[in-house]
Parts: sequence; C-alpha cells; structure tokens
Amino acid sequence: MGRKLALLVGINYPGTKAELKGCHNDVDRMHKCLVDRFGFDEEDITVLVDRDSSGPQPTGANIRHALAKLVGDARPGDFLFFHYSGHGTRLPAETGQDDDTGYDECIVPSDMNLITDQDFRDLVMKVPDGCIFTIVSDSCHSGGLLDQAKEQIGNSYQTQTQSREPEERSESGSGFRSFLKETARDVFETHVRHGRSQHGGEDQDEADEQPTGDGQTKNRSLPLSTFIEMLKDQTGKDDIEEGSIRLTLFNVFGEDSSPKIKKFMKVMLGKFHEGGSGEQGGLMGMVGALAHEFLKAKLEGNEEETFKPALEQNVDSVDEVYAGTKSWAPNNGILISGCQTNQTSADATTAQGSSFGALSNAIQTILAGKHGKVTNKDLVMKARESLAKQGYTQQPGLYCSDENVHVAFIC
Repeated sequence: MGRKLALLVGINYPGTKAELKGCHNDVDRMHKCLVDRFGFDEEDITVLVDRDSSGPQPTGANIRHALAKLVGDARPGDFLFFHYSGHGTRLPAETGQDDDTGYDECIVPSDMNLITDQDFRDLVMKVPDGCIFTIVSDSCHSGGLLDQAKEQIGNSYQTQTQSREPEERSESGSGFRSFLKETARDVFETHVRHGRSQHGGEDQDEADEQPTGDGQTKNRSLPLSTFIEMLKDQTGKDDIEEGSIRLTLFNVFGEDSSPKIKKFMKVMLGKFHEGGSGEQGGLMGMVGALAHEFLKAKLEGNEEETFKPALEQNVDSVDEVYAGTKSWAPNNGILISGCQTNQTSADATTAQGSSFGALSNAIQTILAGKHGKVTNKDLVMKARESLAKQGYTQQPGLYCSDENVHVAFIC
C-alpha cells in the first residue's frame, strides 16, 4: 500500500481587516482526523498556520514549496491530500485584450502572494500516474480552483452563464460591466453577517454541526478592494489599483510569485518591445506602470536580471495568460470545494465560541458519523444536504474525472 502524505494550511489573517476565526481549528481537526481515521503518520503531515510567528508562515512561497515537495516526493500508489482553509478571491483580467474577460480563482496566502487555479492545474499535472491527489478548499470562489476539472457535482457559475457570455462580451467589449457587477456584489457580501439560526428541532448531530443561537458567520471572500488594501499594507506601495495587481505581485515577490503571474509579465514585456521605444500609443496607457518599471530597469542596465523570472517562463501563446484560461484537466486530481465559483464559504462562530469553516465542520461531522467507506460523491452530497438544513446558501462541489467519483475520500 502506498504512503499517505498531506499538507494542511489554515490562515486566520490575525490583526487584519479580513481576520477569520475558524481556519486554525479546521486544520487542527483535520490533522487529528488524518491520524486517527485514515492512518497518516505525523511526520508525513505538514502544517502551515499563522497562529503565531514562531514557525513557518503560510506565505505564498512556503505554500508553493510545500505543495511542490508533496507532489515531488510522491510515488505511484501514494495518497496525497491538501486541505486549505482561508480566504479566496477572484483576480480579473489585466492584459487589456478584448478577449481576455474571465477571472483567475485564487487562494490568498498570509502575505497576499496569490496562488491561482492554473497553478493548481499545473501542479496536479506533475502528480505521478497511480497517485490520487485530493484537494479540499474551504474558501470562497473555490469551485473553479482546479482549473477546468470536470464538474461532477456543481451547478457552477461558469455553467450557468455560458449562454450569456457572448451577450456580455458584445455589450462591454472586455466584460468590464460584468466585472463591476461582481465586484459590487463581493463588496456587499463581505459586510453580510448571518443572523440567528432558523432551525430548532434538529437532532444532536445537526446541532453540533451548526452555528446556533447568537452565533455569527463571516464569509471567506476577499473582495478585490480589500485585497488591494491589504497588499498595500504588506508592500508599503500606495499606487496599486485594479489593472496593475499582477505587475505589483511580480515586482514584490519576483521568483516566488505565481507561475501564471510570471508568464503574464513575459507577455506584457513582449508587447512593450513590439510597441517600439517611442510610439507605444494605447499600449502605454494599458500597461503604463509596467512600461515605467521596464524603462527604469533598462536605464539602470539590469533589465535581464529584473525580469529574469518572467523571461525564463515558457509561453506558447498570449491566451495562456488570460484570466480563466481554458486548459485540459488532469485525471488524478480531485477537488472538493466549499462553494461554487460565484459563491462564498462561511466562517462560523457559535454562541459558545467555537469557530470553524462550514464545509470543514460538515466533513468532520459526516466522517464522525460513518466509520466505513465514504466516497467523494457521498461526502459532497451529504455536506450539501447538511449545509442547506442549517440555512447556508453555499453549495460544495466535486470536480474530478469519472473514475474518481466513487473512490473513497482521501484513501
């Protein structure tokens, strides 16, 4: 039998305007579950939390390194598991191209160094044949996190809007109207707090699972405006705005930035070169900040060194860096999402002070109530039913190949 390897990440963002309460608890409970129920060895479980500053922090670089090691150490027959509990966000298009109209679904590390859906897709592509890599993301907008994986249980935003997409593009040219609507909705939902539970006569299992009484919940979505403010706090840069987020992430994190961010920079640098030295026209307006940084680096004579992480990337076509890039989905990756692409996931605190993610708590309750095999489909369907009974609107999803639908959860 193969080995069982896991990475658990919980980020509460303490002391920030986007602070959550339940992510550390989610990780603690999953850690115990992996050892007690699934037989993981302690030394094969890596944990990254921002509980204090004494240990490795869940930064973008540390999460990427841990994920790369998890996959890199894997052999055929191994079981790989990644559980993320924290904020999710959606990064809108920034190339300025009319046909770049989607979003990149991302998880949000403690230092704001985003990890994109395409990064996860590329990672799963490296999983050895004969391995199964299960990802649980208890975060907002997580339905699209495993880029273009087959939707087994969903009702996703992408599916719902497929027929409307041409109309939206024809109205706005670049989907900007749609972006404004979604951004406004995200900003509104960040301030929503669910009131008292509407359920009274549930059994004990249900009662243990939900935020009852005067408990409150906060969603795990990080609106673009809040993300930008937190990125400013992290970097000390005041000139960050929608349209220059990818540039800022590359400038701040360089080699440690998302591979997709580095590819984006390579494409933008190519566009700058194509524009010539004095007649950039619309290009200068589109990527003015990039042009400034590029010229500054060029004048200082360190262009190659400054942009080396980007120049080393292999980019076959410009549409590879488009937000929401369509690409082939790997077969050995399984995503269980806390919600659909356009939904938020709840971070709940009970009246007694217990905090958790709604999906993570549902998973623990389901596993505790059933000692035999629980398939991926069973788990997601039961989680959906449980959350609906508690009044949550989020709908967990299952994204994987047909062959993995009825495979046992984790192992």
